[in-house]
Amino acid sequence: MTSASGPSGPSAPSGPSAPSDLSASYAAYIASLPRVLAGAAALFRDEEGRVLIVEPNYRPGWALPGGTVESDHGESPREAARRETLEEIGLDVELGALLAVDWVPGPGRPPIVAYVYDGGVLSEAQLKAIRLQEEELLSWRTVSRPEIPAHLPGALGRRVLASLDALEARTGPVELENGRPPAAGRG
Repeated sequence: MTSASGPSGPSAPSGPSAPSDLSASYAAYIASLPRVLAGAAALFRDEEGRVLIVEPNYRPGWALPGGTVESDHGESPREAARRETLEEIGLDVELGALLAVDWVPGPGRPPIVAYVYDGGVLSEAQLKAIRLQEEELLSWRTVSRPEIPAHLPGALGRRVLASLDALEARTGPVELENGRPPAAGRG
């Protein structure tokens, strides 16, 4: 049996070629593991509690400021959310608590693990300072809680609503599957 740290025990290679043989074996093991994508976003609100959303130019609909975690470069989800916020809306904001982690399966791609962080309440001056990344975004706006499902349908809208609930209740991060709490007792 191979562990997460690679092969070990009596069957592990020995002698002068052991490190390269072990490295090749470990690399093959890692390459055989299932793939999972990761994304991270920031949940910003205005002083009236409305949520900041952005309109991408590469797909229909709206989203939170955020994007792909560049894990191959050692980036964490929190770092990705902050970097993407700076790139997409021009604001460098220290992010608060993790609000939600969502497992989102999808056709034709590996599952995505989506992290949502509290971006806090933006002042009027910060909102006026927003500068969109024109290569990816068309516009931005703030929406009230009742407007979220119309602008962020499906798992994303459910994830944002669950994040707002966690923020309000101060319960800590919520675990989601496709935007919903996981079914109890499922194995």
